Amino acid sequence: MPFLGQDWRSPGWRWIKTEDGWKRCEPCSSELEDENNKLNNISHTIILNDDEDIYSAEDCEFASKKRKKDHFRNNAKSQCFYREKWIYVHKESTKERHGYCTLGEAFNRLDFSSAIQDIRRFNYVVKLLQLIAKSQLTSLSGAAQKNYFNILDKIVRKVLEDQYNPRLIKDLLQDLSSTLCNLIRSVGKSVLVGNIDIWICRLETILLWQQQLSNLQMTKQVNNGLTLSDLPLHMLNNILYRFSDGWDIITLGQVTPTLYMLSEDRQLWKKLCQYHFTEKQFCRHLILSEKGLIDWKVMYFALQKYYPIKEQYGDTLHFCRHCSILFWKDTGHPCTANDPDSCFMPVSPQHFIDLFKF
Repeated sequence: MPFLGQDWRSPGWRWIKTEDGWKRCEPCSSELEDENNKLNNISHTIILNDDEDIYSAEDCEFASKKRKKDHFRNNAKSQCFYREKWIYVHKESTKERHGYCTLGEAFNRLDFSSAIQDIRRFNYVVKLLQLIAKSQLTSLSGAAQKNYFNILDKIVRKVLEDQYNPRLIKDLLQDLSSTLCNLIRSVGKSVLVGNIDIWICRLETILLWQQQLSNLQMTKQVNNGLTLSDLPLHMLNNILYRFSDGWDIITLGQVTPTLYMLSEDRQLWKKLCQYHFTEKQFCRHLILSEKGLIDWKVMYFALQKYYPIKEQYGDTLHFCRHCSILFWKDTGHPCTANDPDSCFMPVSPQHFIDLFKF
């Protein structure tokens, strides 16, 4: 089997020793270098309050090193431990590779921090974070946990700024807070990586995020041009038929009386039910209206409680069956197959979790 990755002893990389072992990192950001230069150029002596204790140049050098160390540990924006945005998924030791790949390692390597800035990947990453919050939070390493909450912080900031899909983030935070409450209560009975005070602090941060999102007010768009209400009825109806989420249909129906009328169409909800569920599932949970007709809207939300709905994402992670590599399609990976495209397989959020269950 060919060796696909770069040799870890390759020259030109800088390494930093952390509590989790050696990490490969990029050079210090210019922001940090400027800060150090300013602080070092001021003076090599520091006077403290009334005691007037003077630090030597050696102490200043130590303080400068400590600032760099704290920068790498705490500032996620300047960290870039991996240049490759793909990961080899191996579940056992081989002659070429020792050990196995974990969920936390994959989470750190696949650059989810940048993926949330892409609107095609945003819902995919949020759904993945939600699944991890429900069942896999305790399997993450300390570094992966820090990365998880840094990404979550960026997501909340993005939603507060551009007001994109707050309902999705509220569901994620609700699941995460429930999981953390259970883990904190049963500390000692389950594996909880990290100090309990850190987790309590994280839970308080989540509650603060929830409060900020609940107070979020949608700003009214001021536009003198063509608006959604100006479109003809058949075009508005066509837009509604392209939605795959019932809550999106209900939300759009609250905009204007016309959209509300179109969002209550029985045929629209029937098509939505037929898209997500099978006929056998219909028969098990038939719900009739007062007129004796099937209430497709109520049926959709009832069936949602029993069966999973189909998921749609603009862009997903892909898995190469030939190389056993997980990657984003636009960044690619070093594939050795004759026809790489035939080996690629889209990976749903649940499939991503399942890849690391062993």
